[in-house]
Amino acid sequence: MLLRLKKIIIYCLGILFLISAESVFAQKNQFTVVIDPGHGGRDPGALGSSSREKDIVLSVGKKLGELIKNNHKDVNVLFTRDTDRFVELNRRAEIANKAKADLYISIHCNALDRRRQSPRGVETFVLGLHRSKDNLDVAKAENSVILYEEDYSTKYQGFNPNEPESYIMFEFMTDQYLQQSVYFATLVQNRLVNNSKRTNRNVRQAGFLVLREVGMPSILVELGYISNAAEERYLKTESGQRSLANSIFLAFNEYKREYDKKSHVFTNPEQRQAAGISQQNQQNRTVASAQPGEYRIQFLTSPRKLNNNAPQLKGLKPVDFYIDGTTYKYTYGSTSDLNEVNNLLRTVRAKFKDAFVVEFKNGRRVR
Repeated sequence: MLLRLKKIIIYCLGILFLISAESVFAQKNQFTVVIDPGHGGRDPGALGSSSREKDIVLSVGKKLGELIKNNHKDVNVLFTRDTDRFVELNRRAEIANKAKADLYISIHCNALDRRRQSPRGVETFVLGLHRSKDNLDVAKAENSVILYEEDYSTKYQGFNPNEPESYIMFEFMTDQYLQQSVYFATLVQNRLVNNSKRTNRNVRQAGFLVLREVGMPSILVELGYISNAAEERYLKTESGQRSLANSIFLAFNEYKREYDKKSHVFTNPEQRQAAGISQQNQQNRTVASAQPGEYRIQFLTSPRKLNNNAPQLKGLKPVDFYIDGTTYKYTYGSTSDLNEVNNLLRTVRAKFKDAFVVEFKNGRRVR
């Protein structure tokens, strides 16, 4: 009952956002992105045979920042660190929150214990409850940075990154930026796979402290496994780092383009008038936007169209899809009832742990 109430509250907040969006966009005319290269200083992060996570992610992060600065003059780029220094997790979030940032990108590398055979590939995380041991292990590794901080138990309200019980709190958290985060994470993952030719380990959810603390759409990217010899060689090269930075940049371009489309409706009255949209029509559109739409469960993305019996669908039927750029996005179910769609979500997550709710109006996705 409590979770359902929280979901209804978040839905209502979304409606209020639509109503107040004009004043918000009018006051804010610069987009701010925070790039967060993980670890640093006395915290080396994951260790390869001849490399350290902190060095690789700093290099990729700075390259990404330069690409954005050089190609988006209207974007303010901030770093949580741009040198080899240690920055506490809550300080990283504080930098982003104080700047009222619009997007937060945390960059990391993965590793496995040397006694185990290491996989390879990229994965992009959003805040949420880890639904597999692998996701929990990644969250534990990245959250363990707080052990380098003084009085971490008090600072993080008793959170211990090595105790599974500490992660129970993520079960009761609702991230109002989840859908935007998943959308951006999907763009990033697709670009890293298709442009940088990395092995796809999918978009996932897990309990990362740094994502919990920021008040904006946010992702955490694991660029690869430095415990894998072949992947470590790639991650260490200048060309590999440039390719990874460029792929994230291309995803940022897509995200920013959609952001600009939405804000442009509110901030450019001349364009609105040229399109024949009067102020009254705009008000009518806002009221219409507040009406319940068609809800579906998005559970899978694919670079190509899948057959109805494709194994990737895991027997889920009937399914539908819509096309976003060059990506096929698969959905299940259709209802205008928010309670019903939440019940459907639980069903789908039994097969696809990262499934989420999307809203359509007139056959087009709006949220």
